[in-house]
Amino acid sequence: MILMIVASFILFGVTTTLICRRKIANFIKNRIAYSKLPQVPHLAFPLYGHTYLLPSDTADFFKYLTEQASMMINDRKLKFWLQWMGPVPLITVAHPDIVKVLLKSSKHLEKTFSYRFLHPWLGTGLLTSGGKKWHQRRRLITPTFHFKILQDFVAVMNEQCDRMLKIVDDKVSSGVQVDIGNAVTLCALDIICETAMGQTVNAQSNKDSNYVKAIIRMSEIVQQRQKYPQFWWEYAFNMTKLGEEQNINLNILHGFTRSVIEKGLKSKDEKKISRRMAFLDVLIHAKTEEGDALSLSDIQEEVDTFMFEGHDTIATTITWCLYILGCHPDVQQRVCKEIDDVCGDNNVLTINDIKKLEYLEQVTKEALRIYPSVPVIAREISENCYLGGYMVPNGTQSIIFVYSLHKNPEFWKDPNSFNPDRFSKENSAGRHPYAYIPFSAGPRNCVGQKFAQLEEKLILAKLLRRYKVTSHDKEGDIKMHGDLLLRPSKPLNITLSKRL
Repeated sequence: MILMIVASFILFGVTTTLICRRKIANFIKNRIAYSKLPQVPHLAFPLYGHTYLLPSDTADFFKYLTEQASMMINDRKLKFWLQWMGPVPLITVAHPDIVKVLLKSSKHLEKTFSYRFLHPWLGTGLLTSGGKKWHQRRRLITPTFHFKILQDFVAVMNEQCDRMLKIVDDKVSSGVQVDIGNAVTLCALDIICETAMGQTVNAQSNKDSNYVKAIIRMSEIVQQRQKYPQFWWEYAFNMTKLGEEQNINLNILHGFTRSVIEKGLKSKDEKKISRRMAFLDVLIHAKTEEGDALSLSDIQEEVDTFMFEGHDTIATTITWCLYILGCHPDVQQRVCKEIDDVCGDNNVLTINDIKKLEYLEQVTKEALRIYPSVPVIAREISENCYLGGYMVPNGTQSIIFVYSLHKNPEFWKDPNSFNPDRFSKENSAGRHPYAYIPFSAGPRNCVGQKFAQLEEKLILAKLLRRYKVTSHDKEGDIKMHGDLLLRPSKPLNITLSKRL
């Protein structure tokens, strides 16, 4: 008996020693590999790494990122470089060749650690999950954006956009300055709420509702947690005032979506079928590969994810489009002529109408090139791989800086100028497929991009057939925040006037 105990201790000791030696050996091997990678040209301090270089102001932080990316792009030999975020190795990428390796592969599908700050809100749904769960959810959710369902969604978009136009009309007629960015955001929130859950929160007429305020505030809290390491530790964060505020907002958000889902589950077996199929309806009737229905928690993860992803990004894109058209009246005039020719006096726009607005689509694509609504995409490198001739170890965090990727002069002539003709069929032919990725690319591309493009074109068409847009901010004077979304540091000064 004693011999068995002694043998067990020896075996445990040997095993532990071997594991520790293996970990130490891997650590040393990785550190040697990292030392060979192109580095940010600044000293990395122990524990802090390069974080001392990062400005605390959001606009200054984004400016720092763009300057660093420009330095890298201007050195044609560099396709990425390494910097240390504390003890975490992070590579920054702004070259399509490296982007292709990271996004096209079915290996590097995991999101970086920064996405975990979305878990309290979104759980591990399509945006934040990985592995088998992500594959299963992707398969289940893709049919949600089938052509027939999108047709029903267009009806919702028309109705909510008309509500927005009525509010805007009243203000313009009264000579009141319209905050068009805010108007579009509330409209998009009503659209996503009705298409996701089949129920609206009437954000446009009730912008002070608890749900509307909670969804906006939660986005801000997530951004703050990602930026400041003192908020990374969940236990300590929950004891802060910000943590308490997050819990209050989560109770509001989850309480509302859960009540809507429970109502949908109770009525799913009723013979009466709704005229419109909402995202929620698809999830309620979905089956896993094993034939099981999704649980209430499973459904809530995806509904909350759809709510989070499906309004702010779209509203931001539309606002940037209006701004840049207001800076280029010649392009705006050409867009308006196309809208008039295609839509005529039709108040309700159809999918076919929207498909015919080819030049408007070129405008939205060019606006997304210059002002990508999601300026950064993050991935964890899941196995050792070669990038630009360098071996990058498994576990390395990577960010694809989309904002600078879209302006890489190696792939875009005169990259800072606004030219929608870049996206004509003839000019798009032969372009590097990973030089333009506003909706990401590869297996984890945005599943809702058709929905987003449809909504963006519809709202822009309805606004531009009625109003002339004038922008008073010079493009070079705008300071931008680039956290979860690319936003101006202050509301854009855009004036709407009725078209003659």
